[in-house]
Amino acid sequence: MALYRDTGVVLRVQKLGEADRIVTMLTGRHGKVRTVAKGVRRTRSRWGARLEPFNHVDVQCYTGRSLDIVTQAQTVDAFGAGIVGDYGRYTAGCAILETADRIVAEEGEPALRVYLLLVGALRALADGERDASLVLDAFLLRAMSHAGWAPAINDCARCAEPGPHPAFNVAAGGAVCPSCRPPGSVLPSRETFGLLDALLHGDWATADAAAPAVRRDTSGLVAAHLQWHMERQLRSLPLVERRPSRA
Repeated sequence: MALYRDTGVVLRVQKLGEADRIVTMLTGRHGKVRTVAKGVRRTRSRWGARLEPFNHVDVQCYTGRSLDIVTQAQTVDAFGAGIVGDYGRYTAGCAILETADRIVAEEGEPALRVYLLLVGALRALADGERDASLVLDAFLLRAMSHAGWAPAINDCARCAEPGPHPAFNVAAGGAVCPSCRPPGSVLPSRETFGLLDALLHGDWATADAAAPAVRRDTSGLVAAHLQWHMERQLRSLPLVERRPSRA
Protein backbone atom coordinates (compact mmCIF):
# COMPACT_ATOMS: atom_id res chain seq x y z
CA MET A 1 0.00 0.00 0.00
CA ALA A 2 1.19 3.52 -0.86
CA LEU A 3 -0.04 6.39 1.28
CA TYR A 4 -0.43 9.82 -0.35
CA ARG A 5 -1.90 13.21 0.41
CA ASP A 6 -3.41 15.72 -2.03
CA THR A 7 -5.99 18.46 -2.37
CA GLY A 8 -8.97 17.94 -4.62
CA VAL A 9 -12.49 18.96 -5.55
CA VAL A 10 -15.29 16.43 -5.11
CA LEU A 11 -16.91 15.93 -8.53
CA ARG A 12 -19.52 13.27 -7.71
CA VAL A 13 -20.43 10.63 -5.17
CA GLN A 14 -22.10 7.22 -5.36
CA LYS A 15 -23.48 4.94 -2.68
CA LEU A 16 -21.51 1.79 -1.93
CA GLY A 17 -23.00 -0.86 0.31
CA GLU A 18 -24.88 0.24 3.40
CA ALA A 19 -22.52 2.87 4.80
CA ASP A 20 -19.75 3.61 2.31
CA ARG A 21 -19.50 6.00 -0.61
CA ILE A 22 -17.45 6.15 -3.81
CA VAL A 23 -16.04 9.67 -4.12
CA THR A 24 -14.66 10.92 -7.45
CA MET A 25 -12.27 13.86 -7.08
CA LEU A 26 -10.09 15.98 -9.32
CA THR A 27 -6.83 16.53 -7.46
CA GLY A 28 -3.87 18.80 -7.96
CA ARG A 29 -1.13 16.17 -8.33
CA HIS A 30 -2.87 12.85 -9.02
CA GLY A 31 -5.49 13.99 -11.52
CA LYS A 32 -8.89 12.34 -11.31
CA VAL A 33 -9.15 9.66 -8.65
CA ARG A 34 -11.97 7.39 -7.51
CA THR A 35 -11.85 6.59 -3.84
CA VAL A 36 -13.88 4.78 -1.22
CA ALA A 37 -14.85 6.68 1.92
CA LYS A 38 -15.80 4.06 4.48
CA GLY A 39 -18.64 4.64 6.91
CA VAL A 40 -19.36 8.22 5.80
CA ARG A 41 -23.10 7.58 5.33
CA ARG A 42 -23.56 6.73 8.97
CA THR A 43 -25.11 9.48 11.05
CA ARG A 44 -22.16 9.34 13.46
CA SER A 45 -19.59 10.00 10.72
CA ARG A 46 -17.49 13.05 11.66
CA TRP A 47 -16.20 13.85 8.20
CA GLY A 48 -18.73 12.49 5.71
CA ALA A 49 -20.15 15.97 5.03
CA ARG A 50 -16.72 17.12 3.86
CA LEU A 51 -16.82 14.68 0.96
CA GLU A 52 -19.77 16.21 -0.86
CA PRO A 53 -19.79 17.67 -4.41
CA PHE A 54 -18.34 21.19 -4.74
CA ASN A 55 -16.17 20.86 -1.63
CA HIS A 56 -12.42 21.50 -1.89
CA VAL A 57 -10.67 19.13 0.49
CA ASP A 58 -7.27 17.99 1.69
CA VAL A 59 -7.38 14.20 1.69
CA GLN A 60 -5.11 11.39 2.74
CA CYS A 61 -5.54 8.11 0.86
CA TYR A 62 -3.85 4.82 0.34
CA THR A 63 -3.90 2.90 -2.90
CA GLY A 64 -6.15 -0.12 -3.05
CA ARG A 65 -6.50 -2.91 -5.60
CA SER A 66 -9.21 -1.18 -7.62
CA LEU A 67 -10.19 1.97 -5.72
CA ASP A 68 -8.12 4.09 -3.35
CA ILE A 69 -9.29 4.44 0.25
CA VAL A 70 -9.78 7.81 1.96
CA THR A 71 -8.46 7.79 5.51
CA GLN A 72 -8.61 11.51 6.34
CA ALA A 73 -10.36 14.57 4.89
CA GLN A 74 -10.09 18.21 5.91
CA THR A 75 -12.05 21.06 4.35
CA VAL A 76 -9.98 23.61 2.43
CA ASP A 77 -12.90 25.56 0.91
CA ALA A 78 -16.56 24.79 1.57
CA PHE A 79 -17.71 26.05 -1.83
CA GLY A 80 -20.97 24.15 -1.57
CA ALA A 81 -22.26 26.45 1.17
CA GLY A 82 -22.26 29.40 -1.23
CA ILE A 83 -23.59 27.46 -4.23
CA VAL A 84 -26.35 25.02 -3.33
CA GLY A 85 -28.74 27.65 -1.95
CA ASP A 86 -29.05 29.50 -5.27
CA TYR A 87 -30.58 27.73 -8.28
CA GLY A 88 -28.56 29.63 -10.88
CA ARG A 89 -25.24 29.04 -9.15
CA TYR A 90 -26.11 25.43 -8.33
CA THR A 91 -27.02 24.44 -11.90
CA ALA A 92 -23.96 26.24 -13.29
CA GLY A 93 -21.82 24.48 -10.70
CA CYS A 94 -23.23 21.07 -11.63
CA ALA A 95 -22.38 21.73 -15.28
CA ILE A 96 -18.84 22.75 -14.29
CA LEU A 97 -18.32 19.58 -12.24
CA GLU A 98 -19.69 17.36 -15.01
CA THR A 99 -17.50 19.04 -17.63
CA ALA A 100 -14.38 18.62 -15.51
CA ASP A 101 -15.26 14.95 -14.99
CA ARG A 102 -15.72 14.40 -18.75
CA ILE A 103 -12.72 16.40 -19.97
CA VAL A 104 -10.32 14.62 -17.60
CA ALA A 105 -11.22 11.19 -18.89
CA GLU A 106 -8.26 9.15 -17.65
CA GLU A 107 -7.84 8.47 -13.95
CA GLY A 108 -4.45 9.08 -12.38
CA GLU A 109 -3.23 11.41 -15.13
CA PRO A 110 -2.12 14.86 -13.84
CA ALA A 111 -4.49 17.65 -14.91
CA LEU A 112 -3.25 20.61 -12.90
CA ARG A 113 -4.57 23.28 -15.26
CA VAL A 114 -8.13 21.90 -15.22
CA TYR A 115 -7.92 21.51 -11.43
CA LEU A 116 -6.90 25.17 -11.03
CA LEU A 117 -9.63 26.29 -13.46
CA LEU A 118 -12.16 24.25 -11.49
CA VAL A 119 -11.17 25.71 -8.13
CA GLY A 120 -11.26 29.24 -9.56
CA ALA A 121 -14.68 28.75 -11.14
CA LEU A 122 -16.22 27.30 -7.98
CA ARG A 123 -14.73 30.10 -5.90
CA ALA A 124 -16.28 32.68 -8.24
CA LEU A 125 -19.66 30.94 -8.04
CA ALA A 126 -19.55 30.70 -4.26
CA ASP A 127 -18.60 34.37 -3.92
CA GLY A 128 -21.64 35.33 -6.00
CA GLU A 129 -20.02 38.48 -7.35
CA ARG A 130 -20.31 37.50 -11.03
CA ASP A 131 -23.18 36.19 -13.10
CA ALA A 132 -23.16 32.40 -12.81
CA SER A 133 -23.73 31.94 -16.53
CA LEU A 134 -20.64 33.98 -17.37
CA VAL A 135 -18.55 31.99 -14.89
CA LEU A 136 -19.77 28.76 -16.46
CA ASP A 137 -19.05 29.86 -20.04
CA ALA A 138 -15.60 31.13 -19.09
CA PHE A 139 -14.80 27.77 -17.50
CA LEU A 140 -16.12 25.82 -20.49
CA LEU A 141 -14.07 27.86 -22.97
CA ARG A 142 -10.87 27.58 -20.96
CA ALA A 143 -11.38 23.87 -20.29
CA MET A 144 -11.91 23.33 -24.03
CA SER A 145 -8.71 25.26 -24.68
CA HIS A 146 -6.87 22.85 -22.39
CA ALA A 147 -8.35 19.91 -24.29
CA GLY A 148 -7.42 21.41 -27.66
CA TRP A 149 -11.01 22.23 -28.59
CA ALA A 150 -11.03 26.02 -28.22
CA PRO A 151 -13.18 27.64 -30.95
CA ALA A 152 -11.53 29.97 -33.43
CA ILE A 153 -12.78 33.46 -32.63
CA ASN A 154 -10.82 35.85 -34.86
CA ASP A 155 -8.92 33.90 -37.53
CA CYS A 156 -10.72 31.47 -39.84
CA ALA A 157 -10.86 27.97 -38.34
CA ARG A 158 -10.21 26.37 -41.74
CA CYS A 159 -7.72 28.54 -43.61
CA ALA A 160 -6.40 30.77 -40.78
CA GLU A 161 -7.27 33.93 -42.72
CA PRO A 162 -7.03 36.81 -40.20
CA GLY A 163 -10.41 38.13 -39.08
CA PRO A 164 -12.74 39.26 -37.85
CA HIS A 165 -15.11 37.06 -39.83
CA PRO A 166 -18.93 37.17 -39.82
CA ALA A 167 -19.82 33.47 -39.57
CA PHE A 168 -19.45 30.73 -36.96
CA ASN A 169 -19.71 27.01 -37.62
CA VAL A 170 -19.38 24.49 -34.81
CA ALA A 171 -18.36 21.57 -37.02
CA ALA A 172 -15.72 23.70 -38.76
CA GLY A 173 -14.19 24.78 -35.44
CA GLY A 174 -15.48 28.31 -34.90
CA ALA A 175 -15.23 31.50 -36.93
CA VAL A 176 -15.06 30.98 -40.71
CA CYS A 177 -14.30 33.36 -43.56
CA PRO A 178 -16.73 33.81 -46.50
CA SER A 179 -14.68 31.45 -48.70
CA CYS A 180 -14.68 28.61 -46.16
CA ARG A 181 -18.16 29.15 -44.75
CA PRO A 182 -20.08 25.81 -44.76
CA PRO A 183 -23.86 25.56 -45.09
CA GLY A 184 -25.64 25.91 -41.77
CA SER A 185 -23.24 28.49 -40.34
CA VAL A 186 -24.66 31.15 -38.04
CA LEU A 187 -23.95 34.88 -38.09
CA PRO A 188 -23.31 36.02 -34.52
CA SER A 189 -23.03 39.71 -33.72
CA ARG A 190 -19.62 41.29 -33.27
CA GLU A 191 -20.54 41.70 -29.61
CA THR A 192 -20.99 37.92 -29.32
CA PHE A 193 -17.56 37.29 -30.80
CA GLY A 194 -16.22 39.94 -28.42
CA LEU A 195 -17.77 38.19 -25.41
CA LEU A 196 -16.33 34.83 -26.47
CA ASP A 197 -12.88 36.39 -26.62
CA ALA A 198 -13.35 38.21 -23.30
CA LEU A 199 -14.41 35.03 -21.46
CA LEU A 200 -11.58 33.00 -22.94
CA HIS A 201 -8.96 35.55 -21.91
CA GLY A 202 -10.43 36.77 -18.60
CA ASP A 203 -11.52 40.27 -19.67
CA TRP A 204 -14.24 40.57 -17.04
CA ALA A 205 -14.86 44.28 -17.61
CA THR A 206 -16.06 43.46 -21.13
CA ALA A 207 -17.90 40.32 -20.02
CA ASP A 208 -19.81 42.03 -17.21
CA ALA A 209 -20.91 44.82 -19.58
CA ALA A 210 -22.39 42.43 -22.16
CA ALA A 211 -26.13 42.72 -22.84
CA PRO A 212 -28.43 39.82 -21.89
CA ALA A 213 -29.09 38.90 -25.54
CA VAL A 214 -25.36 38.75 -26.24
CA ARG A 215 -24.84 36.52 -23.20
CA ARG A 216 -27.58 34.14 -24.36
CA ASP A 217 -26.15 33.90 -27.88
CA THR A 218 -22.66 33.31 -26.51
CA SER A 219 -23.88 30.60 -24.14
CA GLY A 220 -25.58 28.82 -27.05
CA LEU A 221 -22.40 28.80 -29.12
CA VAL A 222 -20.27 27.61 -26.19
CA ALA A 223 -22.68 24.79 -25.33
CA ALA A 224 -22.97 23.67 -28.95
CA HIS A 225 -19.20 23.72 -29.44
CA LEU A 226 -18.56 21.74 -26.24
CA GLN A 227 -21.13 19.06 -26.94
CA TRP A 228 -19.97 18.68 -30.55
CA HIS A 229 -16.49 17.77 -29.34
CA MET A 230 -17.69 15.60 -26.48
CA GLU A 231 -20.04 13.80 -28.88
CA ARG A 232 -22.72 13.63 -26.21
CA GLN A 233 -24.89 16.03 -24.28
CA LEU A 234 -24.06 17.06 -20.75
CA ARG A 235 -26.97 16.04 -18.54
CA SER A 236 -26.70 19.16 -16.37
CA LEU A 237 -26.31 21.79 -19.11
CA PRO A 238 -29.99 22.05 -20.17
CA LEU A 239 -30.92 22.79 -16.53
CA VAL A 240 -28.66 25.85 -16.25
CA GLU A 241 -30.50 29.09 -15.56
CA ARG A 242 -29.38 31.50 -18.26
CA ARG A 243 -30.95 34.77 -17.16
CA PRO A 244 -28.52 37.30 -15.64
CA SER A 245 -28.64 37.25 -11.84
CA ARG A 246 -27.36 39.51 -9.12
CA ALA A 247 -25.96 38.34 -5.83
